[in-house]
Amino acid sequence: MPKAPRKKAASKRSATKNSRNVVAELDSSVKGIQQSIANHLRFTLARDIKTASKREWYLALTFAVRERMLENYIQTQERHNGQNVRRAYYLSMEYLMGRLLSNNLHNVGIFNDTREALKNLGVDIEELIAEEHDMGLGNGGLGRLAACFLDSIASLNLPAIGYGIHYEFGLFRQRFNNGYQIEGPDNWREFGDPWEICRPQYMVDVKIYGRVSHKHDAKGDYSPEWVDVTTVRALPFDVPIVGYGAKTVNFLRLWEAKASESFNLETFNQGGYVEAVRDKATSETISKVLYPNDSTASGKELRLVQEYFFVSASLQDIIRRHFRSNNGWDSFPEKVAIQLNDTHPAVAVAELMRLLVDEHAYSWDPAWDLVRKTFAYTNHTLLPEALEKWSVPLFEKVLPRHMEIIFELNRRFLEDEVEARWPGSGAMKSRLSLIEEGNPKQVRMAYLSVIGSHTVNGVAALHTQLLKKDLFHDFDTLYPGKFQNKTNGITPRRWLLACNERLSDLITSKIGEDWPRDLDQLRQIAEYADEASFQKAFMAVKRANKVRLADYVEEHMGLTISPDAMFDVQIKRLHEYKRQHLNLLHILTLYRDILHNPDGDFTPRVFIFAAKAAPGYDLAKNILRAINKVGEVINNDTRVGDKLKIVFPENYSVSLAEIIIPAADVSEQISTAGKEASGTGNMKLALNGAVTIGTLDGANVEIREEVGDENIFIFGLRVEEVQALKAQGYNPWKYYHANANLKSAIDWLASGHFTPGEVGAFDTFIKSLLEDGDPFLVLADYQDYCATQTRVGEAFKDPSEWARMAILNTARVGKFSSDRTISEYAKEIWNLEPCE
Repeated sequence: MPKAPRKKAASKRSATKNSRNVVAELDSSVKGIQQSIANHLRFTLARDIKTASKREWYLALTFAVRERMLENYIQTQERHNGQNVRRAYYLSMEYLMGRLLSNNLHNVGIFNDTREALKNLGVDIEELIAEEHDMGLGNGGLGRLAACFLDSIASLNLPAIGYGIHYEFGLFRQRFNNGYQIEGPDNWREFGDPWEICRPQYMVDVKIYGRVSHKHDAKGDYSPEWVDVTTVRALPFDVPIVGYGAKTVNFLRLWEAKASESFNLETFNQGGYVEAVRDKATSETISKVLYPNDSTASGKELRLVQEYFFVSASLQDIIRRHFRSNNGWDSFPEKVAIQLNDTHPAVAVAELMRLLVDEHAYSWDPAWDLVRKTFAYTNHTLLPEALEKWSVPLFEKVLPRHMEIIFELNRRFLEDEVEARWPGSGAMKSRLSLIEEGNPKQVRMAYLSVIGSHTVNGVAALHTQLLKKDLFHDFDTLYPGKFQNKTNGITPRRWLLACNERLSDLITSKIGEDWPRDLDQLRQIAEYADEASFQKAFMAVKRANKVRLADYVEEHMGLTISPDAMFDVQIKRLHEYKRQHLNLLHILTLYRDILHNPDGDFTPRVFIFAAKAAPGYDLAKNILRAINKVGEVINNDTRVGDKLKIVFPENYSVSLAEIIIPAADVSEQISTAGKEASGTGNMKLALNGAVTIGTLDGANVEIREEVGDENIFIFGLRVEEVQALKAQGYNPWKYYHANANLKSAIDWLASGHFTPGEVGAFDTFIKSLLEDGDPFLVLADYQDYCATQTRVGEAFKDPSEWARMAILNTARVGKFSSDRTISEYAKEIWNLEPCE
């Protein structure tokens, strides 16, 4: 049994004393920051002020900020270790961090002083912020949520560590060619990342493949051994996570795959140059790319290896940390709370069982009890196809011992728990089994997560209700009280304070500067919603942000858009259920209306899309191309002028979102009711004064409750209506033939008008709507959506009323701070106390 090392109190006190002497030397005045930047430029980068490039200025600035974070980081870890605190460990395949410089400057509290220091040196801070690459560690809402959570955990002084993968390449860099999405490598680490710290002393070995040798020990007990394995080394890199006010600095630990033997010199000397490094290249592929295309067998295998790689490394690290301060396993669930962010890290349940039973000689039942007390699971989807399943043959190939453990877990679960609740019911055993019958059989990772966790949570009130009612109904019956709701949130530091400086300054001028810690304070600005001068100031901020976005569009797309038009924004992953194609059908209808009524009183609109489609998702890519090609025609049609434009910038990222969101007038949240778990883009846009048009789906339901019916535009079928329509037999052709505008829009798209010489370019898109049954009810919601969009356009014509609506959206969405969400996790799932 591993034991904690004896502590050396005297040396620890000495180290603490010395570290405080260091922090005393760090002068965070304008003069002190200016000197730090100049010193790093000269002594770290060997440059002087006259010859330094922009990137070198950026690096010098980053090092100056980082050293002001690291002292508190060291003291934070000293405090946590010294008090042997209970910690949360957040396991996530992705963290969509964006750029860190601006956020860290604000959280440390030196943004304005740093701007002044750089100005004295003749440098523009915004130009240096733009030098930073977005960290390629995430894709969509799941990763952005994880990043917000890390910010809130540190800001609330909670002891926690995030774990993930140190991807060399992000998802992909997107560009457009003839409307098509072209994917290129996102080499975000090409020139290194100045924030991260390599920790080779904590490298661990991860085993994959091999076989199970069925042996018995000296006492005659079954003692399986995992043999003939491939070993990969996991090298950790730490990214400091500074909380607002810099009192707590936690960290995100990212694992990079390294070969156990990197170079075969004998093979190289014999002329086998490629073979000499083959093992190294194969092993390091594991952390090479975020989300490899899993439409192929090899892609699926790599994805499973990735998931296990970071889970195994993380659990080994967590166990090492535990035994550094504790002498036994009995206290493990008291000191360790592990959160599974969706099903990607679900194999952690089987891995901890393996570690306990195979490597630490635990008997099965106590081991399983410890596992269930340790894990909690967040579900992020209601889409059955998004609930991870792995074929049993693939699982046996990659993780043969884990497959045996899952089979045994399933046998005991069905025989003990399911049989006790539903005696003799083969149907219930089939429905709840961790193994889905079929050819081949599948491992249900969501089910493994549910039975292996003490708590399961959804991420919006409606989502959790539907989890309990539909997706996990039988589990909710079996485990009453296990399911909770934790409505998602966003960090106000990045998504208002850092990305919308003008609005932040206006808010601070009215209610003081404490609101980034307590977003509910924004309710105070509601009293100014009817005040003409405040409305004018608020909308002046909005227009300035629209000008900034218009400048970006002109510079990067060569397209001129008017900041006086209504900016209608839909920015999110491109997926059928998010229904960008419903938005496009309305645009086509609006385009026809303008052409048929050139003198009509139309509200000028700029429709702004930003999205990436998964490389293997052909339908999403076809919808994306349709938006681009329709945009080309509309944007060049002189008959339309400024009445209608479509903007679709390339390579959507956190940094691009930080430009678009403050400029948005309208927030498109139009997923099919019952399909979006929560959404967080809806929260960011509303916080920045955009008015939502949306269905009653995900967190839209709660946004409506907060802002009021009169300050949001709701349309479309409700969840129960969607279910009823599908139950009675939904026929999209009925809607197509019954609605002349809808039929005209679809026929126009199919005609080849937008792709001269390419008739049938959008057949995949149109086939999904008609022949394939329109699974997300685009046609059923089309008419109500168009009518509601007409109401939106009319409302925008009244500047005072629109300003009032926008102000109240900002004022009333304090509930959606990730600080509130994390406080609930800490109290109701993790049992975690702040450590100040």
